[in-house]
Amino acid sequence: MKQHSEQQKKALKAAAESLYKAFLTLEKPEEVRQFLLDLCTPAEVEAIVDRWWTASLLREGRSYREINQINGVSVTTIGRVARYMNMGEGGYRLALRREEAAKR
Repeated sequence: MKQHSEQQKKALKAAAESLYKAFLTLEKPEEVRQFLLDLCTPAEVEAIVDRWWTASLLREGRSYREINQINGVSVTTIGRVARYMNMGEGGYRLALRREEAAKR
């Protein structure tokens, strides 16, 4: 990660908060897709999609080997997603729970 001055850290925190709020303004999956394609490189979007897909497969109880065979994600990435699902901020669990509830 980049080194930032204290002033830059404060501005970066405000910019991050603005980004989080920008996501909340989006109402449809197509709008989120458009935003992500403008915000991220194609490789970054692919990495995000791979992590989300991996989280869904982990939630289904799939093994690391199965996940690797299904989506081609490295075992290292699968492990990282699993670690954040269990010891992260709770974002994966929250979003997966809400996605499941929306399907009902």
